[in-house]
Amino acid sequence: MNKPRRKFLQMGAMLGAGAVLFPFEFASAKNGFLNPAKAKLSKFGLQLYSVKEEMAKDAMGTMRQLATYGYRQFEGFDGGKGILWGMQPSECKSLMNDIGVDFISSHANVFKDLDVQAEQAAEVGMEYLICPYIGAQKTVEDWKKIADRFNDAGETLKSHGVKFAYHNHDYTFKMLEGQLPQDVLMENTDPELVDFELDMYWAYVAGYDPLEYVAKFPGRFKLCHVKDAEADGGNAHDRGVLLGTGEIPYAEIIKKSKKYGMEYFVVEQERFVDTTPLEAAANNAAYLSKLKV
Repeated sequence: MNKPRRKFLQMGAMLGAGAVLFPFEFASAKNGFLNPAKAKLSKFGLQLYSVKEEMAKDAMGTMRQLATYGYRQFEGFDGGKGILWGMQPSECKSLMNDIGVDFISSHANVFKDLDVQAEQAAEVGMEYLICPYIGAQKTVEDWKKIADRFNDAGETLKSHGVKFAYHNHDYTFKMLEGQLPQDVLMENTDPELVDFELDMYWAYVAGYDPLEYVAKFPGRFKLCHVKDAEADGGNAHDRGVLLGTGEIPYAEIIKKSKKYGMEYFVVEQERFVDTTPLEAAANNAAYLSKLKV
């Protein structure tokens, strides 16, 4: 008997034994139930800044409407009335329970009244408070000092049972003194205190493959912003389009980034062409709900 045929028969015997020992798993695999390519993204979120005008007019009503689009997670921002828009934590938590949404995180000024914000976040059940913007720094040493501040903020939040994360823009993906500022942050922050939220769009328009960067630092990116970029859009700040109409391959990115620790996929839309913010939110939710990952 030649070697290829013997190997084939051995494999067949192994599969046969497996089918006897694990009939449900084999039946499921045969019908595609265990095929990752046939799975859909069960939960995805929205950065509420995407509908900031609506939030300013009627925060509770806007969140109720967004929940009907299929969002099961929200990421907030400080809209001028605090991270809860003037609501008491109990009131906000009751709303989330009512509409079936998890308030997973909020962008916030993490360098002011952090203890107060952390207490509010903990009461609502948020997992993260996120620094949304820090601005470009002049030197690598300046970035190392920022990393120290992130570590300090992470330690404060940890004492409240909340986690810290940093959300990038394109400036951390522009070389400085022969180093990439984002690398400097990754290498000088404590993984026990600091996580990261990768804005896929900003990394992409800066010339970096988001998936490759996540793979470079497994376990450090727990959240991401999902927003698409049109091809040949010119200015990096003016390429945002609805999900599925640009060139960022999100089906592949979402599926593979989970292997490296990504847990939360948060839609953000900042540019609107022939659509309103709420219409864009509905279209983006429809895209993700059908996406095979």
